[in-house]
Amino acid sequence: MKDPRRPIGVFDSGVGGLTVLSALKKALPQEDFLYFGDTARVPYGGKPLPMVRRFAWEIAGFLLREGVKAIVVACNTASSAALPDLAEDLSVPVFGVLEPAAEVARTYRKVGLIGTQATVESRAYERLLDLAWAKACPLFVPLVEEGLWNDPVALLVARHYLEEAPKDLEALILGCTHYPFLKGTLQKVLPGVRLIDSAEATAERVAEALRREGLLNPQGTGRVVHFVTGDPESYKNLAGRLGVEVAELRRVSLEEL
Repeated sequence: MKDPRRPIGVFDSGVGGLTVLSALKKALPQEDFLYFGDTARVPYGGKPLPMVRRFAWEIAGFLLREGVKAIVVACNTASSAALPDLAEDLSVPVFGVLEPAAEVARTYRKVGLIGTQATVESRAYERLLDLAWAKACPLFVPLVEEGLWNDPVALLVARHYLEEAPKDLEALILGCTHYPFLKGTLQKVLPGVRLIDSAEATAERVAEALRREGLLNPQGTGRVVHFVTGDPESYKNLAGRLGVEVAELRRVSLEEL
């Protein structure tokens, strides 16, 4: 039986999905959330898609056992690997981040994509829209996970990755939820290009679907419980640097998944 009072599950390979969580909290202030960061196995982008698919199913199973009413796959690589199978087979609504970003991108004529190796090679975005250019940027996730999004080394790496971007590019999809933390750096390299991240569009889609399904929580408090597979203190410190307060945190061993 559907219970609107249950929390919404959100998961990512690490801290990147906190961008989506923040947008969800803003759009749905009365909802409670469980956020799962698979920090012991981050990054996902260089791993084979079948392996990432297994990770996604493990985490989704964990969140279902914790009693969530919906799941947001706040990771482009996991969305590329595991959707739409998760959406078809699970007993709760499942939302990814690819389609919301593609919907915004369709309003531009010449669109590029940066993402993890796995996301770019999956060609998942090409099934949703025409791309003028795509580039895998494997060093961006480790830079964010190390807290170096504003460091000079991030600017050097961004210039290296984006030097081949078309001069007349109008918009660039940030095809990884870690990448919005690099917006300031990316904008220095591509000052006239619209940077598209899927957080707000995803949050709007989730809010609309829950409202339609009668699953909005009438009495939630905005509580967030964080679960991580790696070191909890490292995660808490990094989340704090990103402006996210972590009040409740639990470490989950890989054996529990």
